[in-house]
Amino acid sequence: MAESSASIEHVISDDSDMEHMTAAEVLAKLEEAWLNEKFAPELLECRTELVECMLDQIAEMNKNIEKAKKGDFRVTIHRIEIDRVRYVLSSYLRERLQKVEKFAEHLIEEEGKRLPDTASKLSPEELQYAIEYHKSIDAHFKQVALRHMPPNLQSVDTKDTLVKPNLDHFVFLRVNERTLDDVDIDGIETLTLDNHSQYVMRYRPIAHLLENNAVSLI
Repeated sequence: MAESSASIEHVISDDSDMEHMTAAEVLAKLEEAWLNEKFAPELLECRTELVECMLDQIAEMNKNIEKAKKGDFRVTIHRIEIDRVRYVLSSYLRERLQKVEKFAEHLIEEEGKRLPDTASKLSPEELQYAIEYHKSIDAHFKQVALRHMPPNLQSVDTKDTLVKPNLDHFVFLRVNERTLDDVDIDGIETLTLDNHSQYVMRYRPIAHLLENNAVSLI
């Protein structure tokens, strides 16, 4: 029976580079994406390719378990590993779903402004969910509250209800691989972030570094 860290034929795209990764490497990338999503105040770009890759790996491991002989000790190890992968997957998707619900109106608005050559932060399924969720909340608010108010109070300015992520929220981060020089902090001050060092700072100045995998949130 194949080990859970065995090489799998799955291609991960990173900018213009294409690389084959082992299941263990993909899982490590997914865990990093999960922690970044958990600690970032805004919704990050969806890593659909990592999710689909690990779902395929779970299916393959389940097939291996079915083929295993009765009493094979590796079955228990594989089941523990499957549970661990499922936990990371469900936690990652749950973090994203909570942000989609919280910032639904804002995300829909940003999606409408997005240029065709710019990657969407939402998967097609998340975008559809955000639209339907926002419609449901809006209809519920009108049914429960607005229709009982005087006509002159039944209209609501979306600017008053729009919830946006707080990009000035402070985060813990770790610098990956190399020293980052002249990081713009506030338009006036710059800072050097040393390789593998950890910092506490506002999210806004380092958001682009997170997108480039130059830093990770912890």
